[in-house]
Amino acid sequence: MLYNMGGSYSKQWVLLAAGSKGWENYRHQADVCHAYQVVRQNGIPDEQIVVMMYDDIAYNEENPFKGKIINEPDGPNVYTGVPKDYTGEEVSADNFLAVLRGDSEAVKKTGRKKVIQSGENDSVFIYLSDHGGHGVFCFPHSTLHAHDLFTTIHTMSKNSKFSKMVLYLEACHSGSMLKGLKDHNVYGVAACKPHEKSYACFKDKKINAWLSDVFTAVWLHHTKTVKLNTTSFGDQFDYLKKKVTEATRKPQTPCNYGDMNIRKVMLSELLGESPDSVRGAGPGQPTSFRVSDVVDATEVPLLIQENRIKNEQDPEKRQALERQYHALIRKRKTVDEALKKIAERTNASKALTEKREVTRTYELKLVAEHFRKNLFNWEEEPFVITPSHIQVLVNLCEHGLQVQSITEAITHVSFEIAF
Repeated sequence: MLYNMGGSYSKQWVLLAAGSKGWENYRHQADVCHAYQVVRQNGIPDEQIVVMMYDDIAYNEENPFKGKIINEPDGPNVYTGVPKDYTGEEVSADNFLAVLRGDSEAVKKTGRKKVIQSGENDSVFIYLSDHGGHGVFCFPHSTLHAHDLFTTIHTMSKNSKFSKMVLYLEACHSGSMLKGLKDHNVYGVAACKPHEKSYACFKDKKINAWLSDVFTAVWLHHTKTVKLNTTSFGDQFDYLKKKVTEATRKPQTPCNYGDMNIRKVMLSELLGESPDSVRGAGPGQPTSFRVSDVVDATEVPLLIQENRIKNEQDPEKRQALERQYHALIRKRKTVDEALKKIAERTNASKALTEKREVTRTYELKLVAEHFRKNLFNWEEEPFVITPSHIQVLVNLCEHGLQVQSITEAITHVSFEIAF
């Protein structure tokens, strides 16, 4: 708890959410567990931290080290002590937004409904990690749309629910989820530009998973090694932009949005105080840090499945894994075919190759939800739809087409396409 300039109390609230499930997505829950350990070590109490994660990794049948999750090679167990505030089906887009705005009545959950109970003097820090596309962030069985995120934040701002809010988003095309931030004292950092992918890192052969994401690995390393009370959000962003781009050696560029005055704010105002071991050290420069095994996040499920096939000794089980692998590739191609037909029916063939940015967030939500409900439900099979597929839906919306004409084309094609 901090004192603000007026002498009144202010609390630091933290909301951490991993939007995925399944072994292929090991790194997202590892990211969130590690982030929890960092803010907890910085002195923020559990009652002011909300953690949302499916919780199917630590004791997963594929985990050779039961009860253990690591976020870096030979790293510590970051699962220890992590609160189980929201797990399983409770990890949803609707619950995330309800928790954020402090609306316990809207939360769908049995038992305690822990929410962000922030007031006008308080700060709110949000970290999200999962797959994303243009204007969308995935949850296990639901989708968070940029439109709904902006609406929630705007309502909170109008109702004086925070003094400062900062969002860090780890996902492909995460810039498209934050570019529309316009409220005073709201600042966001995305792992990459709206048209870019994000990259996973730290492959662990023993457990057949990637342990982290490049942006998050660099962010957490910096947060743990600098003096938080003398390092600003602007300092951190400059470091992230330089180091993430260097580490990936691919087009992944962190970017920041919203109220740039927050760049002058010290990290300690939202993330707590550095541990004594850091405060007592010399000048607060981050130590050297390298990532390895960098790979396109959309390729991780295929690479993990290839390793499963290679390592499987039972011929029947190996054949089943091979069928799953080829089915995934086939379904991705079928989505390609469906989108081509939709573009043809709307006379918008350019939509298949353009890379437009999201401005019509509400229209995109309507079109994307219609596609999901009528043509292919990516919430049930999360690895089929890729960011390039969502890009086509964005392009159709940005062409200025009426939503009805796009949805009618989707409905028509849904009767022609079989998965």
